[in-house]
Order: sequence, then structure tokens, then C-alpha cells
Amino acid sequence: MKAWLTSTVAASALGLALATIPAAAQDSSAKAPDATSAAAVTDVAYTPDPGAKQGGAIVITYKDDVATLDPAIGYDWQNWSMIKSLFGALMDYVPGTTTLRPGLAESYDISEDGTVFTFHLRKGVKFHNGREMTADDVKYSLDRVTTPKTQSPGAGFFGSIKGYDQMADGSAESLEGVTTVDPLTVKIELSRPDATFLHVMALNFSSIVPKEAVEEYGADFGKHPVGTGAFKLAEWTLGQRLVFQKNPDYWRDGVPYLDQITFEIGQEPIVALLRLQSGEVDIPGDGIPPAKFQEVMNDPEQKARVVEGGQLQTGYITMNTQMEPFDKKEVREAVNMAINKDRIVQMINNRALPANQPLPPSMPGYDKSFEGYPYDPAKAKEMLAEAGLADGFQTELFVMNTDPNPRIAQAIQQDLSQIGIKADIQALAQANVIAAGGEKDGAPMIWSGGMAWIADFPDPSNFYGPILGCDGAVPGGWNWSWYCNEELDKKAAAADAIVDPAKAEERAKMWSEIYGAIMADAPWVPVFNEQRFTMKSKRMGGADNLYVDPVHIPINYDYVFVTDVQ
Repeated sequence: MKAWLTSTVAASALGLALATIPAAAQDSSAKAPDATSAAAVTDVAYTPDPGAKQGGAIVITYKDDVATLDPAIGYDWQNWSMIKSLFGALMDYVPGTTTLRPGLAESYDISEDGTVFTFHLRKGVKFHNGREMTADDVKYSLDRVTTPKTQSPGAGFFGSIKGYDQMADGSAESLEGVTTVDPLTVKIELSRPDATFLHVMALNFSSIVPKEAVEEYGADFGKHPVGTGAFKLAEWTLGQRLVFQKNPDYWRDGVPYLDQITFEIGQEPIVALLRLQSGEVDIPGDGIPPAKFQEVMNDPEQKARVVEGGQLQTGYITMNTQMEPFDKKEVREAVNMAINKDRIVQMINNRALPANQPLPPSMPGYDKSFEGYPYDPAKAKEMLAEAGLADGFQTELFVMNTDPNPRIAQAIQQDLSQIGIKADIQALAQANVIAAGGEKDGAPMIWSGGMAWIADFPDPSNFYGPILGCDGAVPGGWNWSWYCNEELDKKAAAADAIVDPAKAEERAKMWSEIYGAIMADAPWVPVFNEQRFTMKSKRMGGADNLYVDPVHIPINYDYVFVTDVQ
């Protein structure tokens, strides 16, 4: 998932690893189901905070407006947790963790060969428009996210469902592998075993939407979202604010705690910090301004309001492999050797670790022995000469315009100038950078800061398909290098077909080899792996891990609360 560059420190290991996924993790806050799970393997209980208070409202600030709240399209750090609070999917996660639990499905069965999943839906779940959700809505939602007409950047996640290829090439209008057994039962058949499938069913892209609302609003559904989530959209004044109100019909008892969330748009991060200090703001959505980080951390009162959390993140520079001269591997290798990553990390007060490969260090498949490209400007010049560009060339570097990203882009610009590459910086709003990256001839280079990749789920495949695989190299996609290696796509599919937990090491080794091959082609410059920091007002309650939730990035709005409700 695309993320933002907050104030960070050196990334610490999360200890996440591939594990056997619980088949029916129940939540003690869920309303009692009418039927029991047919395939309960493990019970993962979650007990809501006994000290939580109902009611109240909070204010969150952001500099830029939200691009969309359509779960089939939205794919950046800013709207990710918003969408999770507005919508629901068949699967979910225990709050503040990466532990899977059922969501809109109360239970599921899996065939012995791992290719048929039967989901049993909760009865009585209502959309925000009052209509009850059925299996037909699940079928419609999965068809919608995979049809090319939707241009979903997450369509590739569903590649293992039978009939996906026909949807992708436009020869079918419905997924063959998704069928409704009865109003509360959905069967999903895969064309191959997929070790990540239950995680995929928990993604925002798998959110269930009502057909009538999508048809009513058409392309504007993202501005008029209708889901089954804990909150519903009450107001969206473009460029000013979004207001979420508590969904009184939400199917989980007791949550959300908050009555209202107001997202104020157009707030500079430094102003937001001042307003937090004065009690006007509860969470500065853009994080701690880098220029103020040391000041905040050196003040005991302010530091007490800081929550720190690890994340599976990599910040990187993309090079469009379909545009000259980045279609030459030697040029891309030269750029890799030109970037002084240590200096960039120092610019953010050493709150990250230099990266040498796409995967972050705590992800299964990370190759500890891989050395990557050295910082060697002299060798980089030689590589440019080998490519017939001894005199360098002119290009453009796109960057999100929120600090510190323009400053980092300037450091990259200076590094490139040392080997003869003159890069003009295009500092734009996040949505404009995303749009440029999603066009085949839109952006020669992009510094991903502000939109860098945080894993959607703790599996090495997630750093491949959307941002380095062929399925992501499509209009509106997030593979901004437009890199497509069909042989690696096949190897990635083979790795994901290994569903036996006993073969987890074998699968991780395959992913290491895939990322090694990618770095040999050099479509990216991996720059750093960062840590996440969030600030909150004194009145905010709830466990710290809810404020750095690894799935509801950046914050799990459904379970936080305020302590000053009368």
C-alpha cells in the first residue's frame, strides 16, 4: 500500500513471519451469529478495551484532500484507513495486529487442495443505505474490482481466482470462479493454490459494495461511498473537510466508540502540530513535521503524546523502463550507484535504515547477504558512458510536495547532477504524482516519499504484484517503473502456490531469488526503510498499537476513543 513519509527512526524488526492462518477467528465484540463456523480451526479472541468510553468527536488534519473513497480504486496511506472504516470485507484483522479473523463472513471452509473457499456470510449486515448485504453483493463487488472498466490498481491481487484472466483481457464480464450458493453463502474457486488468498479477502479492494449505489453515482461513487463499515460519510466539502458519523446499524456490538470524526483538509503539518499542542486537533494526519521532530522528542510533555511503531516499508525511486533513456539497464544501474542513501537518511535525523532491495529487513524473503549497488558516482559515470550517454541527459523527477519530500528530491537531484543527469523537480500534490505514475509516458522518475510502499499484508508477494509485477504495469496502476518480466511473474505465481506452512522457508527463498533478479534489472533505487510515528492529543484513548495499526494504516478509527466524554 502506498504510504507517507512521517518522522522516523531506524526501522526495527517486527518479527512478522508466515504462519498458519486461523480459519475462524472470532471477536467478542461481534454480534452472535445465527450459525456456527463449519471450519473453525483456531479461535483468536479480541476483547475491547474495558476502559473505552462511548461518544465524543475528534479532529484529524491533512494537508491534501482525499482522492477517492471508492475501495476498488483508493490506494494510498491517506484514504486507506478511512475506507476500512466505511466498508467491510469477508476477512478482517484483529485490531492493531496482522492476525486474520473473519469479517463479513462469520466462517469459511477450505477444500483439501486449497483451491475452493466457501464463505458463510453474517446474517443481518446492513449497508449504509439500509439494505441487507447478500451473497450477490459479494459476487458483484469481486466482478467490479476485476473488470478493466473499473481500472482498479488492486485488480492483480485477484489473479488466482478462476476466470480472472478472461476478466482482465475483456473477454468475460463476470468471474467464473465466484458463485452464489444461497443468499448467505459464496463459493470462490481458484485456478491455483494461493498462499495469500485469505489476506487478499481482507484488502480494501475486496470490500463489499451495493450495486444500486455504484450505479446511482457512477464515477462519483468515490465521493458518495456506501458500505457496511463502522462509520458512514456525512459530509465532504472538497478542499475543506470530510465528516464521518457513527453507523448505528454496524454489525459489531459496542464499536465504534466515537460519534464523529472530522478530517480537516488544507492544514500545513507545522500548523497542525501547533493546533495539537493547543488542544484544537486530536491527530495530525501528516505526522510530526521533520523540522520539528527533535523539538518534539526533546520535550517530555510532547514526547508523551508520541506513539512509535514498526512497519514493513520501503521508500524508493522509480525509473520508467518504457521511456528513454531508462529503457537501458546501464542507465538504471548508474542511477542506483549515484544516490547517496546515507545522506538522505541523515536528512531525516537517521530515522530510517538505508535500503538495498525492495523488501524491508523484517519481511520473510529478505536476503541478508545481498549487498546491492554501492554508492559509486565514478562507476556510475562509466555506466552512463557505456550506454552512450557520457554527457548525461535531461529528465524529470516527480515528488509529493509535503515536507520533507521536496528536500529529499533536491538531494537526489544533486546526486544525479554529479554524474551528468539534470533532473527537473516536479513537486506536486499526491494525487497528481500518482496520476503521472499511472500513465505509461507520464513520469520518467518518481521519488515515492509520501506514497512509499507499506505492506498490505505481511507476505513478500505484496511487494511484487502491485508495484513490480506485470499486473501493476497498467494505466492507473502503481508499478510506476512500468517494469514487466513475464518469467518472474511465473516464478512469483509458483511461489504463491506453496501453501504448506512446512515449506515456508522454501517459499521465502524463491521470493529472495525473485527480488535479486529484479535488482539485477534495476527498475528501482531502494532508498530506505522507515519507522512510523504518530502523535495524539491528551484526550485520546486506546492501545498504542491502534495508532500505528499495521493494517488500518495509519490509525484504526473503529477502536480508538476519547476519555473526556461526560
